[in-house]
Amino acid sequence: MSQLPRRSLLTGAAIVGAASQLPLSRPAAAAPAGPATAPSVARAAAAEPDAVPLRWLEGGTPPALVGATWGVPWKRGTLNRGQELALTTAGGAAVPVQSWPIGFWPDGSVKWTAHAIGTEVPPAEAYLLRPGTAAEPAKPLRVTETAKAIQVDTGVVQCTIARSGYVLVPSIVRAGRTVAANGTLVCLRRDNADDAPAVVRTERFTGEVRTVTVEQRGPVRAVVRIEGRHRVFRGRSSWLPFTVRLYFFAGSDGIRMVHTFVFDGDEKKDFISGLGIRFEVPMTDQLHDRHIRFAGDGDGVLGEAVRGITGLRRDPGAAVRQAQIAGRPTPNVSTWDTRVSSRLHLIPAWGDYSLRQLSDGCFDIRKRTSAGHGWIQVDTGRRAAGLGYVGGVSGGLAFGMKDFWQLHPTQLDIRGAAGDTAEVTVWLWSPDAPPMDLRFYHDGMGQDTYPEQLEGLEITYEDYEPGFGRPFGVARTTELSFWALAGTPSAERLAQLADAAQTPPLLAAPPASLHAAGVFGDWSPVDRSTPARREIEDRLDFLFDYHRNQVEQRSWYGFWNYGDIMHSYDGDRHVWRYDVGGYAWANSELSPDLWLWYQYLRSGRAEVFRFAEAMTRHTGEVDVYHLGKYQDLGTRHGVLHWADSAKQLRISSAAYRRFYYFLTADERVGDLMRDLVDSDRTFLVLDPIRKIRTEPYEPDPRALSISTGTDWSGLAAAWLTEWERGGDPIAQTKLLNTARTIAAMPNGFIQGSGRYDLETGKFAPAAPAVSVGSLGAVFGLVEICSELISLADMPEFTNAWLQYCRLYNGTAAEQTAEVGQSLGNLNLRQAHSRLTAYAAAKTGDATLAARAWQEFYTGHAGYPRNFGFRSTRIEGPAVLKPVDENSFVSTNASAQYALAAIQCLALVGEHLR
Repeated sequence: MSQLPRRSLLTGAAIVGAASQLPLSRPAAAAPAGPATAPSVARAAAAEPDAVPLRWLEGGTPPALVGATWGVPWKRGTLNRGQELALTTAGGAAVPVQSWPIGFWPDGSVKWTAHAIGTEVPPAEAYLLRPGTAAEPAKPLRVTETAKAIQVDTGVVQCTIARSGYVLVPSIVRAGRTVAANGTLVCLRRDNADDAPAVVRTERFTGEVRTVTVEQRGPVRAVVRIEGRHRVFRGRSSWLPFTVRLYFFAGSDGIRMVHTFVFDGDEKKDFISGLGIRFEVPMTDQLHDRHIRFAGDGDGVLGEAVRGITGLRRDPGAAVRQAQIAGRPTPNVSTWDTRVSSRLHLIPAWGDYSLRQLSDGCFDIRKRTSAGHGWIQVDTGRRAAGLGYVGGVSGGLAFGMKDFWQLHPTQLDIRGAAGDTAEVTVWLWSPDAPPMDLRFYHDGMGQDTYPEQLEGLEITYEDYEPGFGRPFGVARTTELSFWALAGTPSAERLAQLADAAQTPPLLAAPPASLHAAGVFGDWSPVDRSTPARREIEDRLDFLFDYHRNQVEQRSWYGFWNYGDIMHSYDGDRHVWRYDVGGYAWANSELSPDLWLWYQYLRSGRAEVFRFAEAMTRHTGEVDVYHLGKYQDLGTRHGVLHWADSAKQLRISSAAYRRFYYFLTADERVGDLMRDLVDSDRTFLVLDPIRKIRTEPYEPDPRALSISTGTDWSGLAAAWLTEWERGGDPIAQTKLLNTARTIAAMPNGFIQGSGRYDLETGKFAPAAPAVSVGSLGAVFGLVEICSELISLADMPEFTNAWLQYCRLYNGTAAEQTAEVGQSLGNLNLRQAHSRLTAYAAAKTGDATLAARAWQEFYTGHAGYPRNFGFRSTRIEGPAVLKPVDENSFVSTNASAQYALAAIQCLALVGEHLR
């Protein structure tokens, strides 16, 4: 029997990393696209069929463009690896662009390209990406490496990145002036989180750089990855591994940062009480020409000088006051009213400022003159935009954080602005908030044995097991932006920067172009051409809008929670079941991630993209382990995101991440998917069905028990994506070997599980068996099988999958005739109507197509056709605040209704009545 060579994760990562950065031939161009309904996009596509139309996702040209990166798909066989691409406006003006392939078809043609632009972008409603010579930027970005540091020159700013030590970014320079220096990561740790501890010990940690890698080096875009751990300065204690990526774009004065850390502490004694990024900003202007700026609610801006000269008893002159308020250099002091100029030293200088967002509903700003003196309140508001500035008329640093209020408790600190050097800290976890408490929420309640734990599952739907509810290995990723500015920004400019930090500009292809490329399986653009289609589309819009509004009404925000939604509703209390075991956070249960991404593909709606983006960031980081014995596994739904003892690939599945990766070329999400390529080894660590297994089971690397449903779908999604990305060839081999040997089992997918050989990537021959569960196909199996069948010529696998699709909702007689017995009383029949639709479309069977729509409209375990999709406003003593309550009670049902509708429309829509 042939064996596949084993290899380390590091080796695999290096192979894939190299493959993913192959140039098309030279930096190439790409064009942005938005909803298919945009007239300019539609005109551009019609005028030039070989070009891909693009537009800004949110519409309009961003006024504060740091740079942008996005992905574009190509139909099989249309783009060769050596083909260069050019980007222009719809009117023909060239846009400098850098391009590289990130996905390939089995025939070797390019499936996905990634593209980056800097600041040289003519304003336009639409752009076009087509084969041609890419325009070069006026000043190409340059990367210079030495033994001790890396310097990136965008043509506007020069940033130095250290290869080792406690300082990540020694300097950011603009026009010869150091705007920021000594960029570090900071962490505060407490050993107690109780309200009134007798003794609390606090430690201060600084990020220590261990590895620095240039992942991309221009001419339009450069990416530098920094890895390390937080360490007590000059001490031995360290924890919290981090990965920081810095993004640079030609012609830009901005730097984007993507910050990830992994929790590797003991949640019972390691409490994060502050986590942030810190820079020093030289202050060289006179005190009255130094400025503080914070973006507040909407377009509101706090604009103050370190030493204010407005509102005084004596007036320095209108020109002086107006210049200071605008952030411009004030006239020479000798021109001021002497009653002010002679007393400047008696006006307080406010050197310290803080903006704190400790909840999603309130922020406050306070200031003081210096340490040792009291704080005074400046202002309050509801939701801060998360952007600030410190500096003077000769330049300074603007700093911002994406999802600032959504990821509370957060904080922006400025210290020492009245001295020679100001210190800026963007706190991802505010030191003024209670310490981060990740302890489990109950004591186990005597559930020490499997039978007791299964009893608990029967009442609270929580699969508890001692020692399994730990956060060791979960992660969080945060996006930040920094600008080295030549002067104090105007209020308008600050608002533009705040928008760019909160909603980084993205170019996108319209649904019609995405669909024409044949990517992501079975879906079709929104179509309201008939009453029946319009009815379904209206329901899909309602489901999305309702869940998005629930995030706002229920305040599903916070550092560890934002991006997830709840599982089920409690109609008696008029709340989602936030405190009832497995009914609380959804953690990707029944694939809401897939629903949202397919709805974006179909509609091109920016709000759907941003909702799905937040979920992808959350579920790929918080709900999955990145270190420790459960590495690569995700956690089933629960009161805490890591509470449940079911650690499974169905949650960590790459099926939920690949949309975001290919649409944005996001390196962090690429890392997450690459990590899963070897996730089959997790079955050596943890038996997913240990609590209900009846026969003895000893994991053996040559004979692992793996289900053909949720287990294989998670593995197959990782392998398929790695194959698609042109990475580790072992992934392709394991994918195809498992697919062929599933088909070779007597009853194919209906077999339920098999003995999987970790070395060869094959399932062993088996005796006939029948084991079908209702969850097997609702965690990405349907979508992955459809894509695999379209990519690989494996008739035996296609037949095995079609058999499963036909029989799941088939009659007992049909099931018995094919596999020897009935499949039993299966659940989620509406969700599985899309399997019937797939079989109908693949075989051309009109009877099956009619059956699919009957199954869909019957709505078993979902929503029947006569279901009332409407919400009611609930007010009164039973609720804390007015809320919209709906008669449906489950996110699971919503997600599976939506996926069934989307795929039935795409597969058998012509049979819709």
